[in-house]
Amino acid sequence: MSYREDDFLQLSGIQHFEFCRRQWALIHIEGQWDENLRTVEGELLHKNAHDVSFSEKRGDTITVRGIAVRSSLMGVSGACDVVEFIKDDSGIQIQGRSGKYRPCPIEYKRGKPKQKDEDILQLTAQAMCLEEMLCCQIEAGCLFYGEIRRRLKVEFTDALKEKVSRMFDEMHRLCARGHTPKVKPTKACGNCSLNNLCLPVLCKDRTLSAYDYIERATANGGEGAI
Repeated sequence: MSYREDDFLQLSGIQHFEFCRRQWALIHIEGQWDENLRTVEGELLHKNAHDVSFSEKRGDTITVRGIAVRSSLMGVSGACDVVEFIKDDSGIQIQGRSGKYRPCPIEYKRGKPKQKDEDILQLTAQAMCLEEMLCCQIEAGCLFYGEIRRRLKVEFTDALKEKVSRMFDEMHRLCARGHTPKVKPTKACGNCSLNNLCLPVLCKDRTLSAYDYIERATANGGEGAI
């Protein structure tokens, strides 16, 4: 199956989808967003990484930032923070460069490695787009975390790629229905930038309406509603 460009999803949305399907739908279907310290710091880090004018060659490695990527098969588009093209006889040719190079996508994150796979899935999706665009096979990439100041290697297994494809299929189905799912609240809700927009208490208590929530919050002086 090949998607039309009008139906493309944001590639970066897969990290929201893995973290919380409701968060993803609020952002990518309903168009809601709210800032907190984590999102602001993350945006500043990516702003530096997405300098599309930056390109340099050091030794056998060409480094390019902010490469736009897309996949008609998955129906997504986005950008890679950084892609390193490392000289390799089994790699691909690059216009204007002699020899062959192996692409290695690198994604920058502000914090530390996550317990779930949202960052790994986002990087895998970038690699899958590059594979489709460049007609090549990419075995591995890297995640750089600002808090620990080092890279972690990610191998793009068949299982990871299959999971990415399934998730984008599900995201397309939800978008087509315009459906925002309810989810079971977790401790992670407290750190979510959309907590005040999501109102996870409404998902926790299926009998509590939005009106009842407002009445309870008002009665308690705006505290203790959750």
